[in-house]
Amino acid sequence: MTAEPALDRTQLRSYAWGQRRDQAGMTRRAFLKAEGYTDEDLGKPIIGICNTWSELNPCNIHLRQVAEAVKRGVWQAGGFPLEFNTLSLNEVFWAPTTMLYRNLVAMETEEALRAQPLDAVVLLASCDKTVPAQLMAAASANIPAIMVTGGPLLSGRFRGEDIGVSTDIYRYWNEYRAGNITDEDLAELENSMCPSCGHCTIVGTASTMAAMAEALGMMLPGGAAIPAVDARRYQLAEASGRQIMRLLEQDIRPSDILTPEAFDNAIRVCMAIGGSTNAVIHLIAIARRLGIDLTLDRFDRLSRETPYLCAIKPSGPYMMEHLFEAGGIPAVMAELRPLLHLDALTVTGKTVGENIARARVRDRRVIAPLDQPLRPEGGIAVLRGSLAPTGAVIKQSAASPHLLRHRGPALVFNSAEEIQRRIVQERLEASEDTVFVLRYQGPLGAPGMPESGGSMPIPENLLKRGIRDVLRITDARMSGTAYGTIVLHVEPEAAAGGPLAVVQDGDEIEIDVPARRLDLLVDEREIQRRLAQWRPPERPWNRGYRALFLDHVLQASQGCDFDFLAKVDPETYRPPRRRA
Repeated sequence: MTAEPALDRTQLRSYAWGQRRDQAGMTRRAFLKAEGYTDEDLGKPIIGICNTWSELNPCNIHLRQVAEAVKRGVWQAGGFPLEFNTLSLNEVFWAPTTMLYRNLVAMETEEALRAQPLDAVVLLASCDKTVPAQLMAAASANIPAIMVTGGPLLSGRFRGEDIGVSTDIYRYWNEYRAGNITDEDLAELENSMCPSCGHCTIVGTASTMAAMAEALGMMLPGGAAIPAVDARRYQLAEASGRQIMRLLEQDIRPSDILTPEAFDNAIRVCMAIGGSTNAVIHLIAIARRLGIDLTLDRFDRLSRETPYLCAIKPSGPYMMEHLFEAGGIPAVMAELRPLLHLDALTVTGKTVGENIARARVRDRRVIAPLDQPLRPEGGIAVLRGSLAPTGAVIKQSAASPHLLRHRGPALVFNSAEEIQRRIVQERLEASEDTVFVLRYQGPLGAPGMPESGGSMPIPENLLKRGIRDVLRITDARMSGTAYGTIVLHVEPEAAAGGPLAVVQDGDEIEIDVPARRLDLLVDEREIQRRLAQWRPPERPWNRGYRALFLDHVLQASQGCDFDFLAKVDPETYRPPRRRA
């Protein structure tokens, strides 16, 4: 796309809003002058800085300083930056789950972009749901946009070992339950886990979605993996402030960048880095905002074609700061060059191929060669069968190889509280062949689709025998930091009347990941008989946003977005700059 010779400011939304020579224009200028700005400032394009900073979000606590760096860049390039806040979601501090509120943040952000006199926007986010929420909003509002994420926190150190929250919390908590470490050990671990601000330093959902923003072309190259406290993150933020002015001048919008080819590129990067299974839901939601029909079959096809290359926790021993030192996402994309759409446009105004032309891998321990991968297939596989007619996912790169083909009797739980009570408090015993089934955890069932899949405990009797993984199946999500052989997003979910709802203790379940199968080994007539007698759970909410969620949320394979947001209105797909 060629740049415009000069920006015609009379065509900008901010000009129509604030430079009018009438009473409304005078009033708006007067109120901005109350903040200390002058006519010289007010005559420049207004660049919104959408910030998810919050003291209840340690992933984002430094975004105020990042915003100041963005502002420097905007001022340098001739723009007028104005910062505003939206809801900030952190999985640790929001109940019952941040996934319940991702769509609310997306709606709030979209409306803020539409309602305010913004010519373009810089999106500042860091944690799991804020990044996809902002990308969903940007895709719908479709004004020039660029993303800057907060970056991963520094790796912790525990007795000579690099540790990452929350992967090593899961691991050491199992050792504690097995009696192998003490309360004093746990206290030392807790104090060592998070030595800085920033999002999780393994390939959890936050790191994954930052990588997806970069792979989609919505972030400057190299931005995803820079540690949160590294000065280069502020340099990148300043450069992003300058670049958003170029995007405005060239009228490059999210719809120009977020193409089917861009989503293919992002999926391949996700598979190569062993990214979070949550990325499947979020990428589908972003794509559907643009009318792109991104399916589970597409993910599985690209996973079969894209090898797993990056030895980052929870699938390997290294951290995001090691990935940064090894060359970051540009190096991963350079390794994937034969598989990528190199002509896809990005926020640099250049193509993917141009962006990665000089990228190289600096550490082969962290990023393996394409022709010598860590595993021949990508990190995520899609399963179907009589237990998951419309699909389920598994992070095969973080699963136990011996459980990728398995058959065993089901042990069924109807809530996260029940499984914790029975297995942890009541010390329920089971066999290593048992298939643990946790249901009513989907978008409708929990409600909100929490990350209870990754926290499904292993019985103490098995831990004391040295067993650290069993097959677990659920319609929940799983934290990207979690690991183990856990089948997720089983669909239709139990609360929607899927076969998962009628699994009984002792039913045989069989998984075959290479064949992409997940089956309930019960006669189909018996399954249908049980389903005919099944009744859905009682509706828990009847007012406010939560009732809206229950009335309109889609299933995981459709991105868990709201049905009325996923539909694209051709009249607003590419809105005019001038406001009516």
